Amino acid sequence: MKKNPARNANLKKNASQLLEKINSSIDVDSRLYSEDIEASIAHCKMLIKTKIISLKNGNKIINGLNKIQKDISKNKIKFNSKYEDIHMNIEAILYDNIGSVAGMLHTGRSRNDQVVTDFKLWIKSNSKNIENQIKKLQKALISIAKKNVLTVMPGYTHMQIAQPISLAHHCLAYVEMLGRDRQRITNCISLLNENPLGAGALAGTAFPIDRKFTTKLLGFKNPTVNSVDSVSDRDFAIEFIFTLTMIAMHLSRLAEEIILWSSQHFNFIKLPDQLSTGSSIMPQKKNPDGAEIVRSNVASLIGNLNSIMITLKGLPLAYSKDLQNDKKITFESYDDVLLSAKVMTEILNNIQINKKIMHNSIYNSYSTATDLADWLVKNLDFTFRDAYNLTGKIVNYASKKDRLLDKISIKEFQKFDKNITKEVFKVLSPLNSMKSKSSFGGTSPETVKKSIQYAIKKYL
Repeated sequence: MKKNPARNANLKKNASQLLEKINSSIDVDSRLYSEDIEASIAHCKMLIKTKIISLKNGNKIINGLNKIQKDISKNKIKFNSKYEDIHMNIEAILYDNIGSVAGMLHTGRSRNDQVVTDFKLWIKSNSKNIENQIKKLQKALISIAKKNVLTVMPGYTHMQIAQPISLAHHCLAYVEMLGRDRQRITNCISLLNENPLGAGALAGTAFPIDRKFTTKLLGFKNPTVNSVDSVSDRDFAIEFIFTLTMIAMHLSRLAEEIILWSSQHFNFIKLPDQLSTGSSIMPQKKNPDGAEIVRSNVASLIGNLNSIMITLKGLPLAYSKDLQNDKKITFESYDDVLLSAKVMTEILNNIQINKKIMHNSIYNSYSTATDLADWLVKNLDFTFRDAYNLTGKIVNYASKKDRLLDKISIKEFQKFDKNITKEVFKVLSPLNSMKSKSSFGGTSPETVKKSIQYAIKKYL
């Protein structure tokens, strides 16, 4: 087709090369081709049903669109930037293939409602890919948890060793984070699940279209209620990018722990060679580059979220070309998160856990100080604040003696309070400390086992 179908006779001159360059989005939105054809076929079937076009012409259009779908999937078609976007490229190709009948397809719709319909369909479809990958990541975490219910490790606050917890309990924290992310995906899809097709440019159409019919064909729940809002709304894109950003932030936190734990200072885990890189001059290095890239990717997602919100914050109703940039930043955010989730899943499925080093790091600390304070409350009728203050004095004494709490003799303990008995040593073991935390959601083995079963049932 020689002429751009979107450039009408009112424009006497062809678009300049610079306008074509800045106006073209085909390099970005070409990945919407399947959704565009799906929506166009649904629209065409509706035009046939309502007798706006004949069955003969409608079938010719549908067959032409199906052929284009096959040709694109087989890389037989090269898109042209002269036609601006995927929507006009497909229409131009349809003209070439079936002639002027192709012009009937755009009856009762505009590119404004067409593009937002395609975009919503793409997000609905591809959100499943993200959710499935997050589920795989949860599965990897749960797998580690099942094998490490009794693996004692340091729990941290302020990056200082705080209390003993099980590695399983630590992993399940990320399972819960990712579970909330999956719920956000569900919420996002639920909110966008309205069909804008048929809203036209902004005012609807005078043709007797059936929007409920196309809504059913495309798998939406309802048609959108207001035609102006239909074409100008990008809340669904903001929410999708926000959800992706939350996922990226959680992946970044997990990646940071992988980086810390694989360092020589921690040595809690060993990264597989295939997921590490070397140094160009230091042969001893084994760098966690994959995790570091995952950690950094969230920065671009936060930028993308900020970008789309700033784009929309000053736009008057209804459609403006500013909205063309929504797909670029959405696709970039989606690609980064999907790849990051895959990388983190592969890392977790292949790491080696140094249980002995985790064990030693918590046993060589004052992590059971709170347990000592609790023992004083339970057995000597201390208020917690009095027990807290006395325990602080005991820890200070042990630190000056360069000894751990369980290495302090009973006589030394009794210098602080004569009523302290040998029973106190039972709570100074990190393993016993972990076992004692049996409150709902706590780190005791029995509680953690129940949490694992809960996670399997809820998330897998």
